[in-house]
This record gives sequence, C-alpha cells and structure tokens, in this order.
Amino acid sequence: MPIDDRLLDILCCPETRQPVARAEASVLQPLNAEIEAGRLRNRGGDKIEARIEEGLLREDGRVLYIVDDSIPIMLIGESIELG
Repeated sequence: MPIDDRLLDILCCPETRQPVARAEASVLQPLNAEIEAGRLRNRGGDKIEARIEEGLLREDGRVLYIVDDSIPIMLIGESIELG
C-alpha cells in the first residue's frame, strides 16, 4: 500500500526542511540495481539489502528516504544520497 497522500503533504526532509515527493521508477530502478550488486549504502554507512519499492525524493533530488510498508523512514542516517 503506498504512502497516504495526506501524510505526504506534511512530510519534509528533517535535514533541510525541503518538501519531499514520491520517487519515480526511474529513480528507484538504478538504486535497486546497486542493491542487487551489493554496492548501495545509506548515509549512515549501512549496506542496503532489501529492494526499494517506494521512496520519497527530496525537492533538490539529492536525497532519497525509503518508505517501508507505507511507513516513511525519515532519519538522516537511513537516507540515501544520490549522485
């Protein structure tokens, strides 16, 4: 089940306070390829092992927060820095 739109409207990046939006498949596909190759780590340095089905992209496009079972993980150390 995707994240509720009402919740999405009030969420923001805890680091910069920028709005977040649902990440498109074009953002998630390369990340999932990196997970399968065993190369993706979060900002805390932990290896990400589970496929990302849903994520929230910070407005500037530089950080992704994983949504796990409709629950957004809005912790800076759990986020993924993008190119």
